[in-house]
Amino acid sequence: MTSENASVTVDATATATATATATVDASTRVRTGTGGSARTREPLLLGVRHHGPGSARAVRAALDEAGPAVVLIEGPPEADALVGLAADEGMRPPVALLAHVVDEPGRSAFWPLAEFSPEWVAIRWALGQRVPVRFIDLPAAHSLALRAEDDGEQHPDAGSDVRIDPVAVLAGTAGYDDPERWWEDVVEHRGASGDAFAPFDALGEAMAALREAYGDGGHGRDPVREAYMRLQTRAAAKEFGPERVAVVCGAWHVPAVRRKTTVAADRALLKGLPKVKAEMTWVPWTHRRLSRASGYGAGIASPGWYGHLFAAPDRPLERWMTKVAGLLRDEDRLVSSAHVIEAVRLADTLAAMRGRPLAGLTETTDAVRAVMCEGSDVPLALVHDKLVVGDVLGEVPEAAPAVPLQRDLTRLQRRLRLKPEALERDLELDLRKETDAARSRLLHRLRLLGIGWGEPVVSRGSTGTFRETWRLRWEPELSVRVAEAGVWGTTVLGAATGKASSDAVEAGTLAAVTALAERCLLAELPDASRVVMRVLADRAALDTDVGHLAQALPALVRSLRYGDVRGTGTEALGEVALGLAERIFVGLPPACAGLDAEAALEMRGHVDAVHQAVGLLGDLTPPSPPSPPSPPSPSSSGTSGTAAARGVRSRWISVLRVLARREGVAGVVRGRAVRLLLDGGELGDEDVARLMGLALSRGGAPAEGAAWIEGFVGGGTGGGMLLVHDERLLGLVDAWLCGVSDGAFTDVLPLLRRTFSAYEPGVRRTLGELVRRGPAAGAVAGGGAAAGVPGFAEEIDSARADAVVPVVHLLLGLPAAPEPGARPETGAGIGTGGFGTGGFGTGGMRTGGMETGEKMQTGGMQTGGTGTGGNGLVGVAG
Repeated sequence: MTSENASVTVDATATATATATATVDASTRVRTGTGGSARTREPLLLGVRHHGPGSARAVRAALDEAGPAVVLIEGPPEADALVGLAADEGMRPPVALLAHVVDEPGRSAFWPLAEFSPEWVAIRWALGQRVPVRFIDLPAAHSLALRAEDDGEQHPDAGSDVRIDPVAVLAGTAGYDDPERWWEDVVEHRGASGDAFAPFDALGEAMAALREAYGDGGHGRDPVREAYMRLQTRAAAKEFGPERVAVVCGAWHVPAVRRKTTVAADRALLKGLPKVKAEMTWVPWTHRRLSRASGYGAGIASPGWYGHLFAAPDRPLERWMTKVAGLLRDEDRLVSSAHVIEAVRLADTLAAMRGRPLAGLTETTDAVRAVMCEGSDVPLALVHDKLVVGDVLGEVPEAAPAVPLQRDLTRLQRRLRLKPEALERDLELDLRKETDAARSRLLHRLRLLGIGWGEPVVSRGSTGTFRETWRLRWEPELSVRVAEAGVWGTTVLGAATGKASSDAVEAGTLAAVTALAERCLLAELPDASRVVMRVLADRAALDTDVGHLAQALPALVRSLRYGDVRGTGTEALGEVALGLAERIFVGLPPACAGLDAEAALEMRGHVDAVHQAVGLLGDLTPPSPPSPPSPPSPSSSGTSGTAAARGVRSRWISVLRVLARREGVAGVVRGRAVRLLLDGGELGDEDVARLMGLALSRGGAPAEGAAWIEGFVGGGTGGGMLLVHDERLLGLVDAWLCGVSDGAFTDVLPLLRRTFSAYEPGVRRTLGELVRRGPAAGAVAGGGAAAGVPGFAEEIDSARADAVVPVVHLLLGLPAAPEPGARPETGAGIGTGGFGTGGFGTGGMRTGGMETGEKMQTGGMQTGGTGTGGNGLVGVAG
C-alpha cells in the first residue's frame, strides 16, 4: 500500500470511527412506523454484530418502529422451512442451524444463535407478528461445496489481503486496545435514543468507509455471498414493496447490499458455483461454543456476560455481582452482601477513572478479583468458566428434523434417564443393576461409533470389575458425529454392530482385533462378536510375531473377565486365548535373544503383560463343554477347565525359568524373569542371590549387568523396597558397581540412573543410608544381617529401646515410666524392648508382629502380647 493510499485509509477509518461514536440526534433519513406517512422507498438495512446484545435490543426497537411486511436474515435459505420451529415451546437457545452434505455428514457447518443474537430476536419478532421470515445468504449447498474447495487448495485471494476485523479496526482508530471495550462503550452501554434507526445509520456509514478503504477485507467469498443477498433483497422488494422490507445482516455487508448493481452482474458472480446435496436441521448449542468462530465467522469471548446484559431489566452491574457472590458461596467461600456492595463501588470507580460510561467486563473482573477473591486468580477462573462463558446447553423440539439414529439415541437417553448436559460430570455405574448395565452398554456402543459423549475414567470408590465410572459432557459437534454414524444403521445397536464388523475386517494388527473384541463384549454386540472372533482366529493362526501375540493376549483375557461380570458367553474367546498363550510360550524364548536395548525394553513390557494375563487366565477357569452321553455332575463341572488353567500357569513358569537362565536372552528380560519368579514364590532367596551373582560377575559385560539390574528392580515394580529389606541383594549390587571400571561406569550410569530414579524419595534416601553405612559383613556371603551396623545388630540395644518407653506410655495413657534401669512393677507398663532379632533378615521383613492371644488388661499388656521378631516391641510386662 502506498503512502498516499495509507493516508486515505487512515482518514477514512478515522471518519468512520467518529461517525460511529458520535451521538446521533436525528436519523439521516426520515422513517415512520406503520402509522407514518413519509419514508424513503428502499429496504431497511439493519447492520448488526452477530451475538451482540446491544444490536439485538436495537433490532427489536427498529422492527417495532418500522413494522415491515417481511424480514430477511443473513443465513442459509434451506432453513426457511425450519424457521417456524423457533416459536415452539421446546426450542430453548442457544441453538444452531446445522447443514451437512447428505453423503458426507462430516462436511458440515453451523449457524449458532443465542437468546441475545440479533438474528434470533428478529426471527422471534417476525413469528410473533406473523410476518414472513426468509434467509438470504448463499445457500448451504454452495457454501459447503466452496468450503471443500478452499480446504483442498488455497483461494486465489487468500494471502493477498489480511482478513480484518471491522470492530478491531474501528476500536484501534478510536484509541482502544481492546475491541470488546470499544464495542461496550459505543453500543452496549449506549442509552436508548429517540431515533430507533440512528445507530444503524451511523454504523452503516462507518462500515461504508471501511469497505472503501479495505475492499472485501480479505474475505474472498464475500462478493459472491453479497451478490446473492442483493438478488434476494430485490425479489422481496418487488413482492412486498421496498419500504416494507427489513434486512438483518452483519454490519460489514450493509454497504455491499445497498450498492446499486445490475441483476445480470450479480448473476454472473453466481454462475458456475459448485453444489452439493445438503440437509439442514436445528441442534442444541452451548455458550462455550459461541466463543468460537463458526458459521457466521464471528465469535465472542464472553457469551455469559452478554447474555446477562441482554436479560437484565435494570442495574446489570448489581445483578452480576449478586450472581458471582452466589456462585462463590456455592463453592463454600465466605462472600457476604458487604462484598457485593464494595465490589459494585469498586467497579464504578474503576470505570470513572478509566473514562468509561459504565463499568464493563474488565472493571467487574478486576473488582471481583480484589474484593471477592482476595486477589487470587483461582476462584476468578471459576467465575470466568461458569458465568462469563457459561455452560448453558440449548434444547430443540422433537419436531425438528433428525436422522433415525439421532431419534433412537434420544429415545434411549430418555428411557435410561441420561440427559445430555454441557457441564462435565462423573457418572458411577454398578453393572449389577439393570439400568446401570444398560447405560454402560449405550456409552460403549457410542464410543464404538466415534460419538465421544462419555469417556471411562478410573473409579474412585471401588476397584471391582462390576463398577464403572464415566465422565460425561455433551458437545454440539456430537450431533455431526451422530449424523456420520447414521450410515451404519438406523439404531444405536445396529449401527454399532455394523461399525464393529467393518472395523474387524479392516483392522491392520492382531492387537487391534483383540481390542475390538473387548469393546464388543463391553457393548454386548453378539452379532459383531461372532465376526470379530472369526477374524481374530484367522489372524492369530497366521501371525508369527511374538510381540503381536503378546500385545493381543491381555485384551482377550480382560474380555473374559468383563464377560464373566456381565454374564456374556465367552467360551469361544477362552479357547482362542488359551491357544494364543500356548503359541506365546513356544515363541517367547527365541524372540528374546539378540535384542538391542530398545527392543529389549519393549519385550520386558510384553513379558509383564503376559504374566498378568496368565495370572488372570488361571483365575478365570473356562468351562468345558458337557459330554453328550451324560450331563456333568456338580462335582465334575469345570474339571478340565481347571486343569487347563493350571497347565497354562505351570507352562508359563517353565518359560520364565528358561528366560532367567538362558545366557542369550537380553539382560533386562532375564532380570525381569527372575523377579517374577521370586514374587511368585517359585525361586528362593538363595537361588535369586546365585542368579544375581552370575549376572553381575566380573566376567560379564557391565552394560548387560546394568540391564539385568533394571529388569530385576527397575520400572517402579517395588524393587527398591526389596533392596531395602534384603541387604544381601543390596550388597551384591554394591559390590558389582564398585568393581566396574571407570570407562564402563560412564556407559552404565545413564541406565542405572533411569532404574533408581523411578523409586520414591523415601526409598532412595534409605538405600543411600544403607550404602553409606556399608553392607553387612556377611551379607554378600549369605550370612544374614551384620553385626556392628546400626539398626541391624545381632543383639538388642537395651539403651536405645528404653528411650522409646516414655513415648509409648504417653501414647497409651499409662502411668509415668520408671527410671531407666529400674525394674518395672507388675502391670505397670512395657519393659525393655526394641527391634527383635531377625527384624531385617534374608529375603525381607519377617513375620512376627502381634502373635495370637494378644489382649489388653488393666495396667498394661499381658505377657505374650508381642512376640520376638518383626518390627515390634518385645519384653512386655504382665
